[in-house]
Amino acid sequence: MTGNPTSWPTFDLVLPCYNPAAGWVDRVLAAWNRLPILIGKQPDRLILVNDGSTKGIAKDDIQRLRAGIPQLHYIEHYPNRGKGHALRQGVEASTADVVVYTDVDFPYLEESLAEVALKLMHDEADVVPGVRPDAYYDGVPADRRRISRMLRWMLKRILKLKITDTQCGLKGFNAKGRAVFLRTGIDRFLFDLEFIFLASKTPNLRIEPVPVTLKPGIQFSHVSTKVLLAETVNFGRVFLRALRGK
Repeated sequence: MTGNPTSWPTFDLVLPCYNPAAGWVDRVLAAWNRLPILIGKQPDRLILVNDGSTKGIAKDDIQRLRAGIPQLHYIEHYPNRGKGHALRQGVEASTADVVVYTDVDFPYLEESLAEVALKLMHDEADVVPGVRPDAYYDGVPADRRRISRMLRWMLKRILKLKITDTQCGLKGFNAKGRAVFLRTGIDRFLFDLEFIFLASKTPNLRIEPVPVTLKPGIQFSHVSTKVLLAETVNFGRVFLRALRGK
């Protein structure tokens, strides 16, 4: 992209946050300071949504972030509602031309995030989901690996989606994609699936996936039986929408 950075599309980065691991502020600041080098412009705002954290976030952390990122817009709500709900709050608060969201621990290389943002800023797509290579699953716990592979099979065979990796935690969109994202209603694990399903069924919406690279040393949480049961119900809701042609 060439020209004066002030004439480029505006760009907000949205981060949901729940009980973050130690060192999260350092990771956010490091990524924020690196993005202008990769993209060619600073994101206009960082929108951080505290999704009812009970640990890991102190007043000093937010003060430190404000000192390093004057463009910080901080939202918090209680109790915890889930990543999907938190992201809808963050996206609703954004007025930028382009929105990109990822996790607060920045699990993917900043180069991957920059590629998502630039594809949108160049107007090459309306929705840009990150997609993970097969090698990604070698480093995740066995339960998450089984769930991911089963889910991808169901998306391909049952929902007939071309993009079967819906759960990558790095996605971006412009105003058209934003409108679709805000139509989602799932609060937890499968909100990403709902978003890609709705986007895939929206006429004339350009969806361009981007391969992403996971950072080394990222720790994955295990998925509880309670979450699995709840998300089975949510998958059923998406499936019913597919049957109804919505």
